Amino acid sequence: MGKETTDFRYNTGATKVPWAAVGEDYNAQDLMEIVKFLMQGKGEEHDAALAEVDAAVHKLSAISTPPGKLSLAGKVEELEKMVDEYLGVAPGSSLFVTNCTSAFEVAYRYADIKPGDEVIVPAITFIATMAYPLGAGAKLVFADIDPKTLNMDPADVARKITPKTKMIVPVHIGGYPVDMDPIMELAKKHDIIVLEDAAHGFGGSYKGRKLGTIGHFGAYSFHEVKNCTSFGEGGILVTNIPEFRAEARRARFLGVDFSNKIKNWLYDVSCIKGKYGPFMSANTSVTEIQALGLIQQMKRYDKILAERRRESTYMTERLSGNPAIIPQDLGNADIDPTFHLYLLQIDPEKAGGDVQKLKQKLDEKGVTNIPHFGPLYRFAAVKEMGLDPDAAAASCPVCEEVFDRRFTHLPIYGLSDEQLKYMADAILESVKEMQEGR
Repeated sequence: MGKETTDFRYNTGATKVPWAAVGEDYNAQDLMEIVKFLMQGKGEEHDAALAEVDAAVHKLSAISTPPGKLSLAGKVEELEKMVDEYLGVAPGSSLFVTNCTSAFEVAYRYADIKPGDEVIVPAITFIATMAYPLGAGAKLVFADIDPKTLNMDPADVARKITPKTKMIVPVHIGGYPVDMDPIMELAKKHDIIVLEDAAHGFGGSYKGRKLGTIGHFGAYSFHEVKNCTSFGEGGILVTNIPEFRAEARRARFLGVDFSNKIKNWLYDVSCIKGKYGPFMSANTSVTEIQALGLIQQMKRYDKILAERRRESTYMTERLSGNPAIIPQDLGNADIDPTFHLYLLQIDPEKAGGDVQKLKQKLDEKGVTNIPHFGPLYRFAAVKEMGLDPDAAAASCPVCEEVFDRRFTHLPIYGLSDEQLKYMADAILESVKEMQEGR
């Protein structure tokens, strides 16, 4: 073991009686269980290949040593540097954390969100976007959506800002960029913190800047369903506030400060410096294995995005012939989506029915389609925390109409050409049936 200081979990280095950072090492059999999990299969050929790997791994284990650190070490640092370069942000801007939700929490804590504060979120997004302010007792203000993109409508945001507004949280739904310029202008005018929810947006761009790097904070998800993943869970927080970058690193692990020590102990613990004062942080540490997994997927990420664009382009070209269908917009010189989701919309009047009928027909034809997401104000938690869901719905008429009558999302990755063709055919046939009154 080396002498480098990481954190208090320990690794005393080459001493006569060392204290290892890893309490129980993983062995060859443990690794084989991971191989079996990641490369599942059946049959004699698979079993024979697995036996060869098993023999090789056990042979390798006899001449190798286990890692001296399993969390917050070299691979995490390597990943963060890789993400900084990929996003084009200043060194030290990116922080790898447990998941996107924990990345949000650091930003919300920086802004000192508390009862009486107002946070503007889009009417449609995942529950994680609003979880922290809702739990903190802040007032959620739901911005209506742009009917073309399902993203937050900047004009409605402007109407709903009050002296109590502390944060705006635009969400790049499906990886399609929010119109960020007017939101950033509003934030500057009213001294409001902007947290970009770029859970779907890793790698997309808006007017030459990567999504998640435009606001004061940006957060990405590497959950198992995302375009790339860190073994099922993980998130990145990016901050454009230079003085907070070092603080964010301490915020990841309880404010532990290894540059200072209290008497007769290994470190000090201090509060994190937020915009309005100090705050205590949580533990959102991540493992070296998670970092390694994301590093590997990032190496092929350009190909992943290109494949998603190829499949989306095919679907848009196939569906554009029917005026009742509004297919996914593919972007332009200023707008580069990630195509995490494929947005399918219809004009109910031209289609002879609303999207609920279309969804049923697609389900019957074996085409999976899921509208992302339900309007936040319809969840019981909103009412249980004292908000009026009916008033919220009345303030978001576009959301109400579009969600119930116009849109759903389609799977857009890992499909064969035959599956893509079948999906396009099924949509065209279903809309034709609706138009014919069937």
